[in-house]
Amino acid sequence: MAKANGKHTAETTKDELLQYYRDMLLIRRFEERAGQLYGMGLIGGFCHLYIGQEAVVVGMQAALKDGDQVITAYRDHGHMLAAGMTANGVMAELTGRSGGYSKGKGGSMHMFSIEKAFYGGHGIVGAQVSLGAGLAFANKYRDDGKVCLTYFGDGAANQGQVYESFNMAALWKLPVVFVIENNQYAMGTSIQRSTSETHLHKRGISFNIPGEEVDGMDVVAVREAGKRAVENARAGNGPTLLEMKTYRYRGHSMSDPAKYRTKEEVDEQKTKHDPIERVKKMLIDAGHSDEAALKEIDRDIRAVVTESAEFAQSSPEPDPSELMTDIYIEA
Repeated sequence: MAKANGKHTAETTKDELLQYYRDMLLIRRFEERAGQLYGMGLIGGFCHLYIGQEAVVVGMQAALKDGDQVITAYRDHGHMLAAGMTANGVMAELTGRSGGYSKGKGGSMHMFSIEKAFYGGHGIVGAQVSLGAGLAFANKYRDDGKVCLTYFGDGAANQGQVYESFNMAALWKLPVVFVIENNQYAMGTSIQRSTSETHLHKRGISFNIPGEEVDGMDVVAVREAGKRAVENARAGNGPTLLEMKTYRYRGHSMSDPAKYRTKEEVDEQKTKHDPIERVKKMLIDAGHSDEAALKEIDRDIRAVVTESAEFAQSSPEPDPSELMTDIYIEA
């Protein structure tokens, strides 16, 4: 029995916990290697790492069915991997190689996979919220039973188009779940300094959108809240707003030294609230695994990530003939 959100209990099997551990560890190790490649000059442009927030995407993905869609902002590598996109394809895109998901032309912020129902990666703050509502509108129009997860951050929660999207999604009872990844800082500005109402799950009240605050560092809590919201949307009851209280360990992007917060603050999050360590403790305490077995999983994950870095560096750069492709679509 595992605690979720401090209020609910949920049965979580050994196999489920091990899968969550692997999935979160893959994201963590992948992002660590991406940071290294960026430092070596092999990744250019912007690069926003997801380290610390892994429980949000892994927990939410566990609440979905095949065909349900995901759309997010630019801190998106974790979402891609959680959706089942390969480490090789994601890393190749980060390094601008033809083996990447956008053929090396999208980079960190603009990857897509129709096969995995992943619709980006978007660099314009808050823009993906309207697009997510559009995906949900298409689902309702087609009556296909799909739900769209639409992620955005605490900074984007202050963007105007977010509330236009809320209004339309509630009015038309669209099958969408709005997920706010509240990692406490919009770029370098704390939520207390930028936001008049810091309880972001309340932002849907005036649109009659129910909201819930969730411990975003607890993968089981996230999964259970996700299940409730997804089931509500699939039943035709419209959107739910989930505020995931989470934390990023690194700066906003690789160019951010994160001097706006103390080392003690970050260390406290790492030592007391780390999502991977929390699942590791659950596995060991329940007798599902031990340190040696979990280290073996880590070795396997590191091998996958090493292979992705090697694949990325050996994959060719895009051919110049690709420069003018994928610009327009014939309809």
